[in-house]
Amino acid sequence: MHPKKFPFTQNRELSWLKFNQRVLEEALDSRVPLLERIKFLSIFTSNLDEFFMVRCGSLYDLSLVDPDSIDKKSGMTPNEQLDEIFKEVHSLYRMRDQATKQISPVLESLHIASLSKKQLSKKQTKFIHQYFDKQVLPVLSPQIIDTHHPFPHLINKALYIIVEVKEEGIVKMGIIPVPEFLKRIVELPDGDGNYMLLEQVILHNVDKIFSKSSILSKTIIRVTRNADINLNEKEIDEDEDYRSFMKKILKKRARLMPIRLEIYKDAPDSIVKYLCDKLDIKENQVFISKTPLELSHLFDVIGKLPDEIKGPLLYTPFTPQKNKYLRLDRPIIDQVLDHDSILFYPYQDIEPFLQLLKEAAENPIVKSIKITIYRLAKNSRIVRYLTRAAENGKDVTVLMELRARFDEDHNIMAAGELEEAGCTLLYGFENYKVHSKICMISVQNKKGELKTITQIGTGNYNEKTSRMYTDISYITASPLIGEDAIHFFQNMALSKLDGKYDHLLVSPHALKDACLHMIDEEIWKAHNGIEAQILLKMNSLTDLDLIVKLSEASRAGVKIKMLIRGICCLIPGLKGHTENIEVFSIVGRYLEHSRIYCFGTKEESKVYISSADFMTRNTEKRVEIACPIDDPQLKNEVMDYFEIMLSDNVKIRKLCSDSNYVSLDTEDEPFIAQEVCMAKAVHQAQLLSEMEELSWFEKMKKWFQNV
Repeated sequence: MHPKKFPFTQNRELSWLKFNQRVLEEALDSRVPLLERIKFLSIFTSNLDEFFMVRCGSLYDLSLVDPDSIDKKSGMTPNEQLDEIFKEVHSLYRMRDQATKQISPVLESLHIASLSKKQLSKKQTKFIHQYFDKQVLPVLSPQIIDTHHPFPHLINKALYIIVEVKEEGIVKMGIIPVPEFLKRIVELPDGDGNYMLLEQVILHNVDKIFSKSSILSKTIIRVTRNADINLNEKEIDEDEDYRSFMKKILKKRARLMPIRLEIYKDAPDSIVKYLCDKLDIKENQVFISKTPLELSHLFDVIGKLPDEIKGPLLYTPFTPQKNKYLRLDRPIIDQVLDHDSILFYPYQDIEPFLQLLKEAAENPIVKSIKITIYRLAKNSRIVRYLTRAAENGKDVTVLMELRARFDEDHNIMAAGELEEAGCTLLYGFENYKVHSKICMISVQNKKGELKTITQIGTGNYNEKTSRMYTDISYITASPLIGEDAIHFFQNMALSKLDGKYDHLLVSPHALKDACLHMIDEEIWKAHNGIEAQILLKMNSLTDLDLIVKLSEASRAGVKIKMLIRGICCLIPGLKGHTENIEVFSIVGRYLEHSRIYCFGTKEESKVYISSADFMTRNTEKRVEIACPIDDPQLKNEVMDYFEIMLSDNVKIRKLCSDSNYVSLDTEDEPFIAQEVCMAKAVHQAQLLSEMEELSWFEKMKKWFQNV
């Protein structure tokens, strides 16, 4: 390991693992409803899968291409980073097993557990044997591995049974793929909601498959492969369309190099060494788990439970509330042209924006709709309204990012549907993903004047995730923002990434420089005895230029508070470097996803919402937008929201100078920020309903009372 260039930085991958550990801590928290805890177990597992496929895959590629390259933030080579990652992940597996051990007895008492063979009654054991004989055995494809039957390709994340057998004095390996087309949850008779997993059913019946052999050992395995496909657009044939090329490259994902081997419960050294040799991996890439290797089935288990059972074991249902700026019983376009609006998801409903698009598709005063799309919901209403608009003769332009990781297939299908309806499709740029969230609607009034409605958000145009992620959506008819939006879409169509904007901050050419400049302004204030402050909320902080500048601001005396959900490569609280920086993280019921930048204090502060984290990929390799919130009332709402998040004393964790996160010990009344935001949204909606029922005189009286 080489010395770090900056003492106040840490490795991004190890920081991410700390984030996923906090997800796992929710599964260990007895205050969290039981079924929500098993959801967190599943989320932790799927997060880790993607981390290995993408981040570890990328480091593996780098270790082959440039093994001596040094990570500037940690001083480690790619292989040193991988070794540290594997070491940390082994401890996370033990932590996950601990969570499973805590939760399983409660699930068993409620008869909604995955049972082992030892836990089955005689009747259930008989059923499992019969089920295997009739439903499973006929479709299995077992294989003995020998000279004539070489070791097969193991599909990424697929489950297999590996068996060590002795046949006529010779020890051989056998392998059985667990069929993905069979249902994985095998419901047990007289078990209420208890079940057995398909791989367990097969594991306990392998003697029927290798009936002429002695079974020496058996276990379940799963291989994770490198899925970090680097798209080289130079490979695209001139006569091949971009969507077709993306379909071909996605097929490579399942056949890339193994990066992790998981083994269920245990395996003898002979099997471990055999698999390491065949997969060309080291033993520190082998992870033993007492928890089932794949946990996505847990959501299906929860979904099948009767409401009377699962209701008390889940979070109390919450319905996103109506918003005081946009009423659904009136034309949305008229309201938007009259005043700016802001929506806070999931506390407030995405419906006003959806209604805006629906109106735009049908209202003859709307002439064009332009939008950037990164991720969409299945059966998206966004797509439905855009296709309807095109079919109604409106000019619809969609800048679709086909390289949204793991959503590529879905986006390819949506792009085809939109294009078939008559929309103009753009597909971004070589080496730059389009991650911005902007929609522009052009309206022509009765006088023939063109006006623009612009929506800019921190999250995707996805109705489903708007109920699961915290995001902010700003809708304005400001001609200043609208003019920048016009230039933005024109520049995108002309492949012009270095366009100039008066109000929007657009990466890859302007956003980062503008943020550095605003940090410099706060440094100048601090040097001149003026109160200086920086508040930032985002998913991740990795951009070294911004980290170094924030350290400079800290040394100048600028007070900096950051809410960073995931990766934070800056280490706070280091004397002489970052002592004026505090970093907090919240993991809770909803995924914290909104990005807020605030430079300065009180009325003079500059407040932006953005699609961009302070990551190099966002600031230099993606098209992102940060939008100023200048309306005093809306600005106050954004900052009030920020303060609520910082006031959390239950879910919040503080990042310490030793790179670990700690809970904030307090004797104060528990304050869970997300629950406070929910209660606040409900209260505001109730007030709105009450106001709507009042007479005009009563409304005015109520208004002056509130003022």
